[in-house]
Amino acid sequence: MRFLRMLSNACIAGALGAAYLTILVLQLNPQVALASRTSAHWYVTIAALYGVALAFAFYGLMLLRAFLTVEIFSPAWVSVRLLAWLSSAAAAAAAALMWLNLRGLSAALPDVVAHRFEVGAAATTIAAVVLCALAVAHYSFGRRGSRVGAALLGIALTASLALPLAARGKRMPQSGEPSSSALPAVAVVEPSPHVRLVLLDGASLDYIWPRAAEGRLPNFGRLLDGGASMDLATIRPTQPDPVWAAAATGMYPAKNGVRSAMSYFALGDDKAIDLLPDYCFSHTLVRLGVVRDVRKTSAAWRVRPLWSVLNDYGISTGIVRWPLTFPTQPVNGFIVSDRFHEVLGSMPEADGRAVYPGTLQDRAHEAFAGADAVPATLPGGVTVPPGLNADVTSARWDQYYARAFRSALREQPVQFSAIRYQGLDTVGHLFLRYAQPQAFGPDIPDEAQEKYGSVLDRYYGYIDAEIGAAIDALAPGDLLLVVSGFGMQPVGPIARAANRLLREPDASGAHDRAPDGFLLAYGSDVERGKRQRGSIVDLAPTVLYFMGVPIGRDMDGYTRADLFTRRFTAERPITFIPTHNRKEP
Repeated sequence: MRFLRMLSNACIAGALGAAYLTILVLQLNPQVALASRTSAHWYVTIAALYGVALAFAFYGLMLLRAFLTVEIFSPAWVSVRLLAWLSSAAAAAAAALMWLNLRGLSAALPDVVAHRFEVGAAATTIAAVVLCALAVAHYSFGRRGSRVGAALLGIALTASLALPLAARGKRMPQSGEPSSSALPAVAVVEPSPHVRLVLLDGASLDYIWPRAAEGRLPNFGRLLDGGASMDLATIRPTQPDPVWAAAATGMYPAKNGVRSAMSYFALGDDKAIDLLPDYCFSHTLVRLGVVRDVRKTSAAWRVRPLWSVLNDYGISTGIVRWPLTFPTQPVNGFIVSDRFHEVLGSMPEADGRAVYPGTLQDRAHEAFAGADAVPATLPGGVTVPPGLNADVTSARWDQYYARAFRSALREQPVQFSAIRYQGLDTVGHLFLRYAQPQAFGPDIPDEAQEKYGSVLDRYYGYIDAEIGAAIDALAPGDLLLVVSGFGMQPVGPIARAANRLLREPDASGAHDRAPDGFLLAYGSDVERGKRQRGSIVDLAPTVLYFMGVPIGRDMDGYTRADLFTRRFTAERPITFIPTHNRKEP
């Protein structure tokens, strides 16, 4: 019977832990009303996994105590003394998670929400201290409980839940509809040079520098020796969609509306949230099918991206594979959506939602000829060695999007163009351990290093060749920007163990801790040298400045005029307007 009483206390503590995690989800998603079906569904969903797991963990600790101590451990069905310890541990863990998420995801939270979150985290921390004090008091004054002790515990537990909810406040609606792309006529800037952006997922300067110095990446070496370079702080969650949305708008997710790549739905609910908490393997809920995720579309933008702003000033733009461009919107130029490869031969391709304008539809389709080749074949002649269970599909599409980009430029030349390569991220996730075995310890067999050690280097070589072609296409006065939105780091041992437990691909590279990306600038107006660290949101205002367009004062990023020569900056002062996101009257 005493073991059942242990279980009852463990279940209560597990339910309390699930409540703390639900509060954390609500703090990260202020658009959800506290008293709503969505809140209830999320509590049930979290309790079904985390609540049960916590209950078993607490029960295991109690069993361990019972078997290791001489005295008989026989708590009451609802033990004040035992629950004081368990609840203080749960509250302390919840407080730690709140502070970590507040620090890591602050860019995705409006200032008022971040302040309320901070107050809620402080309240949970105080509650954890009070609960711990009650636990110590009960331990110090003997095993027998009292009505006073039970009342104090009940008050403390209620406060630990009510205070962060009160600090979080009522539902805060998301930003309104996206800003209209149809703005009043504006003055056209003088004809400006061409700007080419090469966007990279998962590229790291720490990886590039030594290989460029050895001559293995000669075109990266040309950029580093003859251009300007700087590290770029990225954002969390470090996913391509919110990272490149921040780059395109010069604004952090709290303003631009793109806080994650997915919308998440709890079991049986039809209302989405944007953010899952970090540091607690919350995305396991998606992997297990407990939470449903749906990719966001171009409707997620709440402010206007760089290419739309440039169009207002008479500057034509060409965009290929930038996230959140499906379905495509009209532009002065062209767009090939990042989801074009997913709709090949389907109705969305036929009705033009993946390519704009429709006259480029056939060209884009021709560029993807041969896309049904062997899945293990990567661009640049890189072949994944047999025997490795690796999904390299997303990397394969780089070569086809590059073809579509070149074909579109021939058909419709533009002043500003951008193409994104995703493959380094995919290949880095899978093969970083073999390229940098010293970072993973001595447990990687020599045979595996021999088979797979060159895959990542060879893919960097493919990207290097693409950059070389972009450099050769530059004319005097043109600007080439090679931008990595985030870097790549070795996967930690805990994450590796979790992946193996869930039978996920044995990834070796990750960017969960938001490693820096970089910006490399090259052109006749670029001042050579290393620059102070910047941010991913500096990209949009810097491009606008170079092209003679005023900067929106509501942008979070800064114009990095220090990338350019004094002669260039002397002739082009930085100008401002209040915003580029005016609503259509």
